Amino acid sequence: MKKHEKENSADSSAAERCGEGLSSSDEISAEAISVTADSAPRTPKQTAQALPRYGAAAAGKEAEISPAGYIDSVYCGSGVDGKGLRCVVFFAGCNLRCPFCHNPETLFKQGTMTDVNTLVSCLERYKGYFRRGGVTLSGGEPFLQKRFALALVSVLHAKGIRCCFETNGYITDAELIGAAEYLIVDVKNQETDDLAPYEKFFAECVRQGKDVRVTNVLVPGKNDSAEKLSAFASLVKKYFHGEPSERIKFLPFRKLCEEKYAELSIPFQYAGCREGEQEDVEKAINFLKNWRFRSFS
Repeated sequence: MKKHEKENSADSSAAERCGEGLSSSDEISAEAISVTADSAPRTPKQTAQALPRYGAAAAGKEAEISPAGYIDSVYCGSGVDGKGLRCVVFFAGCNLRCPFCHNPETLFKQGTMTDVNTLVSCLERYKGYFRRGGVTLSGGEPFLQKRFALALVSVLHAKGIRCCFETNGYITDAELIGAAEYLIVDVKNQETDDLAPYEKFFAECVRQGKDVRVTNVLVPGKNDSAEKLSAFASLVKKYFHGEPSERIKFLPFRKLCEEKYAELSIPFQYAGCREGEQEDVEKAINFLKNWRFRSFS
């Protein structure tokens, strides 16, 4: 998911915010899929619309068996979506409705269908950029398109290309978790105190011995209180060795997405919130460093 902030709803009630929406890893329909893009500048960029449509790059029988899925775009040369330089595939569709989302088009525009062979051909053109990094499957929520994601990772692995997932952690799928080199999980605690959905996901990652990196969009006045930070640190400490301050990466809340909401005629519910600054991030990190960890059985 990129990493920053993904989901939003135009008229969502409090119950629809972070944590409710699509709730399973079943394949989503075309109607449920929408586009997602990160607002951060990246080069080179390949939009999904520029990719050949499903099957166009494959021939005959190969085109028929190449799994298809919906994506928005591919960004190559990213240094913030995993280890080393990355190509990031932004999957369309998301199961959450977070009102601070940087990518509202994830829910309100149609993604572009492409097949695995076509997408891999596109990614291979940029292999020089990410030869020491890899490909990151983000979104949106890539776990919603299980068959497509697994097939894509399988083909990339066969070509010696490493893959990781960026996910919101609400869908615990052992196969998808197992397919990743490692996972980046963005914890959503801005609109809720309930972190239970992450327990099952983290437990499965630990069972499989997977490396997990945790991100969190820090919104001043929403999730930067001592209570919020303590609960977050307790969750991370319960499942992973080391200090939470070393595993958690705080991402300061930004409003670069406001134009997207205006273009979609959608109210931006976090317009009144203050943007996060480096000082806020440092304060949160220092809190975690000084937090007295309790023992877990």
